[in-house]
Amino acid sequence: MKKILKNAMYIDVINGEVVKGKDIVIEEDRIVSILPTGKETAGEILDMEGFLITPGFINAHTHLGMSYFRNLADDMDLDTWLNEAIWPLEDHLNPEDIYWGSLLSMAEGIRSGATTFCDMYYEMDRVAEAAEKIGMRGMLTRGLTSFGGGEEKLEETKKLYEQFHNSSNGLLRVIPAPHAIYTCNGEYLKKVFDLSRSLDNQMHIHASETKKEVEDCKKENNGRTPIQYLLDLGMEEIHTVAAHCVHMTEEEMDLANTKYFFPVYNPSSNLKLASGFTPIAKLLEKGFTVALGTDGDSSNNNQDMLEEMHIASIVNKAVTGNPEAVSALEVLKMATINGAKALGWEKEIGSIEVGKKADLAFFSLESPNFTPRNNLMSALCYSANSEDVKHVMVDGEFVLKNRELVRIDLKETMETVEERLAKLIERKEGAK
Repeated sequence: MKKILKNAMYIDVINGEVVKGKDIVIEEDRIVSILPTGKETAGEILDMEGFLITPGFINAHTHLGMSYFRNLADDMDLDTWLNEAIWPLEDHLNPEDIYWGSLLSMAEGIRSGATTFCDMYYEMDRVAEAAEKIGMRGMLTRGLTSFGGGEEKLEETKKLYEQFHNSSNGLLRVIPAPHAIYTCNGEYLKKVFDLSRSLDNQMHIHASETKKEVEDCKKENNGRTPIQYLLDLGMEEIHTVAAHCVHMTEEEMDLANTKYFFPVYNPSSNLKLASGFTPIAKLLEKGFTVALGTDGDSSNNNQDMLEEMHIASIVNKAVTGNPEAVSALEVLKMATINGAKALGWEKEIGSIEVGKKADLAFFSLESPNFTPRNNLMSALCYSANSEDVKHVMVDGEFVLKNRELVRIDLKETMETVEERLAKLIERKEGAK
């Protein structure tokens, strides 16, 4: 049966406007028409009075299984955080841990209006299982490193692609993901690039996240900076989801092709780890399509896309000394249509248009955060919070209704993560 979102008010991110007085007609998983209210009556009518509808938010870079490490290792720089706090504990995660940890992260994301993620981690078949369970759309990217069985990880990615790419009614996709230049040597990166070209010519990588990464790269590669180095190795015409880009230079911006290179802004993680300030205003000026991501729970420490949008909206104004830098509309685009373009999914998601998938977030306007109802696009970035998200729809089906997750028991998920963390710590201590 058709669903008719009657008297809908929604954000048109393509044209940068709030559209009112429309009926959005959904059949199965897609928007089939957008009509003046009252023109379509055959179907299940859902009254949208008092709601603002947005495209579902797209979290373009995260590590979902790391929810166990939230608030466990803080107030450290990235190098110390990874080597001394995270990786030693992460070594003892098992596939079941990653399933439950990912499910918790997805739940938090959905409750902030997210419908899609791009996840870099391992045991990605279990991440896929969690996504299918909760009903979320996702890009599965197995983190690849040249140490610890690098060749086997390439095989894992091939098998993951065969099993899950375009599975679950097209909700899941798979691309290769070299972790970073400091965990993948040059020859291995070339192998990953070859694999990427054979699998839809896409990949996902951390790039230029810290000053240390840049300085080490220059010392080891004849003065070349990370993105220069990657381009020289053959990345140039691979569609690349590039997380962070905090220290991307203007020279690199001129070298990288805006058709293939998509920076993902992670302001909360970059601020907390003191990695620096991504030059977003300059990237936008140069024509890059910038997406938005939370990064993992352990470095953010949450999966709240609205909080990420808020920080993204205000940081660059202070850094540049320009209150006009990075507008609310630009941030809304980062969280929606830009994220879709970064993931190569713009024909299906990222905006509210006829023919696109019905991935939608529904905000209650009966909230102090939206009162008075002045500029609603500004409200989404500057005053709204995740409690204002009342419903979320993925593929035409509600996965959140009245703040309650439809397909999983959140309390059970939280309790299971607590129990599994205690056992994880026991395993780590017992291995000493």
